[in-house]
Parts: sequence; structure tokens; C-alpha cells
Amino acid sequence: MNFLEERIVKDGVIKAGNVLKVDSFLNHQMDIELIDRMGAEFKRRFAGKPVNKILTIEASGIGIACLVARHFGVPVVFAKKSQSINIDGDVYTAEVESFTHGNRNTVLVSKKYLNPEDHILIIDDFLANGCALQGLISIIKQAGAEVEGIGIAVEKGFQSGGKIIRNLGYQLESLAIVEGMDAEAGTIQFRPQDE
Repeated sequence: MNFLEERIVKDGVIKAGNVLKVDSFLNHQMDIELIDRMGAEFKRRFAGKPVNKILTIEASGIGIACLVARHFGVPVVFAKKSQSINIDGDVYTAEVESFTHGNRNTVLVSKKYLNPEDHILIIDDFLANGCALQGLISIIKQAGAEVEGIGIAVEKGFQSGGKIIRNLGYQLESLAIVEGMDAEAGTIQFRPQDE
């Protein structure tokens, strides 16, 4: 069991409907030492890739992406879920469906921050059905940039997202892959991974 899996077992909360709450350490209150360790692990797993930007989606992925970016020494760009007066000029857009929130959003990134010379590592906190990742991949393709890989904190391996993304040919690295959860018993099973 790796360090993130251990923390999930210790502090994660399993709810009915295949919901795993990690908000006490990952995506509401954030344990910076843990997330920094995750950043180092993503740097190790994507060593040798010419990453020059990290891309994520607001809001829960931003903190993780920032600490990953620190290890790569590159900036973070995040897709916004709504147009604001701060975004001027042209934007790349994609429609994404959120498993967690049960809604659809058009996400956008200013064309100023992604270009054909970019080599992007996508980072996010959860992977369930893969819609958010497909939206981010679409935005990267619209920019003419290159997807160098995808790093996920927690993948729900019993849902289709991971398989879909891997079948598209991308290097997808998930630090914890949940194979099953039992809310009543409070138990969780992880997919074994090479360390």
C-alpha cells in the first residue's frame, strides 16, 4: 500500500453511491506535505517528459497541480468553469460532465496561455468517468499542443474513465486506484500497482 492509499484508509470516508470523501486532506482542507509528496511522485513517474505546463480544471485540482508544478518548475494553467471579466480575448472551450456534481459545464482556457509549442501534463484529483479529462485533452488539441501525460490522485477503477483514457493511448498515472468500496462496512480495495 502506497502513502496515498494509506492516507485514504486512515482519513477517507466512504459514502453510499460510490462516493469517497477525501476532503479532510486533499480537496477541501489540504495536507500540503502529502500533496508535495504526490508532486514528487508525479515528477518521478513522468521523468524525461518535456513538460513545460501543467493543466487542470477548477477547483479541486488546482492545489495539487500547483505542488506538482513546483517539482517540474513550470506554470499551472487551469480551465475555468465560467467566463469572467478577467478573461479577455479568445478562449478554447470544452463541455464536461461532472460525476461529483452531476452537472455539465463549459470550461474555458484563454488562448494566451496554451500554444502549439506547449507540452502539457494534465493533473486532477479524481478520475471517474473521464469526461473532465476528455474536455482538457480537447482544449490541448485545440491549442495544437501536446499531451505528455495525465496524473490523477485517486482513480475510481470500477468506473470507465481510466480504461477510456488509456485506450486513447495516453500515459495515465493514478497514485491510488480504487477497485471497490463498501460504505456499510467502511472498507476499500485498491488495485495493486508497481511501486
